[in-house]
Amino acid sequence: MDLITNLGIGFGVAFTPVNLLYALVGCILGTLIGVLPGIGPVATIAMLLPATYALPPVSALIMLAGIYYGAQYGGSTTAILVNLPGEASSVVTTLDGYQMARRGRAGPALAAAGLGSFFAGSVGTLILAAFAPPLTELAFKFGPAEYFSLMVLGLIGAVVLASGSLLKAIGMIVLGLLMGLIGTDVNSGVARFSFDIPELTDGIGFVTIAMGVFGYGEIISNLAKSEADREVFTAKVTGLFPTGEDIRNMIPAVLRGTALGSVLGVLPGGGALLAAFAAYTIEKKTPLKEGEQPFGQGNIRGVAAPESANNAGAQTSFIPLLTLGIPPNAVMALMVGAMTIHNIQPGPQVMTSNPELFWGLIASMWLGNLMLVILNLPLIGMWIKLLSVPYRFLFPAIVLFCAIGVYSTNNNVFDIWMVAAFGVVGYLFLKLGCEPAPLLLGFILGPMMEENLRRALLLSRGDWTVFATRPLSAGLLAAAVLLLVIVLLPSVKSKRAEAFVED
Repeated sequence: MDLITNLGIGFGVAFTPVNLLYALVGCILGTLIGVLPGIGPVATIAMLLPATYALPPVSALIMLAGIYYGAQYGGSTTAILVNLPGEASSVVTTLDGYQMARRGRAGPALAAAGLGSFFAGSVGTLILAAFAPPLTELAFKFGPAEYFSLMVLGLIGAVVLASGSLLKAIGMIVLGLLMGLIGTDVNSGVARFSFDIPELTDGIGFVTIAMGVFGYGEIISNLAKSEADREVFTAKVTGLFPTGEDIRNMIPAVLRGTALGSVLGVLPGGGALLAAFAAYTIEKKTPLKEGEQPFGQGNIRGVAAPESANNAGAQTSFIPLLTLGIPPNAVMALMVGAMTIHNIQPGPQVMTSNPELFWGLIASMWLGNLMLVILNLPLIGMWIKLLSVPYRFLFPAIVLFCAIGVYSTNNNVFDIWMVAAFGVVGYLFLKLGCEPAPLLLGFILGPMMEENLRRALLLSRGDWTVFATRPLSAGLLAAAVLLLVIVLLPSVKSKRAEAFVED
């Protein structure tokens, strides 16, 4: 009964004209940046963070959330039509979606992606609404030692689930933790690692790193490619709706993808990305029906399952953020930044101290998913036209918008130079095959880890055994060690490498 009452509060907040408008703006922006390859939700949310200063907290978070799950929808459009994944989690969709488009079945492929995403997004939101309150109750039992152990587990999970080399992922986490130490020590008030640069005494701005590494880094990477690499889709999309046989094949794939995405989305690191790969792998292992297209040649299940998985994962990734205050991925780390801008401390107290924000955000996700189906299916023609916009017109606008955004946060030209420097660093990371998302997680969690570590040691009078003697803390640390040991086993290590590479 409480759940229905709480959702009633949420829908009351979400249905106000201003919040409906910002949900729509977020969904349109998310779809737009999902459709345009090379501009991800992390870069877009980072660019828009300064713009949220003037908005009410609920409206700001509703818009940013809309951008995140909107990008999951939009990424499938380019993956199917142009063989270019607009979003990392849409990489798997290209394998069968593009083959369907080449065979003149782009309509059913887009409909499968849209309808599967809507169903999975709705289920993911329902899981979030159902599990958030009990998890919040559990979170109130957490002390500084438990929070520190939980963050250690989160960072190790991010390393394990990061695509590519384990060593590189660990290096990025450590670099993020070290960058989080720059600034003024909270306890002593002494500037540390600031190299006598006055602007660094307050630390490096979160928006500065996010815009530089993700925004400018992606731009430099895209400019390094030739225009010939960009393929323009000119064929007409006809026959939008799937056939009866398509629907019969889709339904079990959508259910499997939704279940998998709902579970994996909660995990730190690339939950939605891993869910899409895992869902496609399971579909490939499921026997083909008579007359069904082989995978890699235009099987509709190869579109429906990963798209359902990444959208369910996108919704459930809000669970650790809203209940524990721990961001499971780079986008959620940006949401922490948005909450901090509005003086909201992420964590279990959000639900009790600010129920309108908590339940309003959850209710807006249902409305957002409905808006996205309406936006994506009838307006496909408009999104296709956007693909023909030359990148030489897009990138100066993005660079200018980033520069204005970062300057407006502190009215400081130094921040613009910092963004440019981090843009070069971000490009080097891409060239070296280092995934930048763990860096952002390390940077966000570093100061929180340090604060909880020092607080736990202060309360225990310097006794380090406090982390092992408190049952919940010891259990979390044991899980972290177990996860690390398992992933370092040779057999698991090779399987992990295969999981992120599809033939």
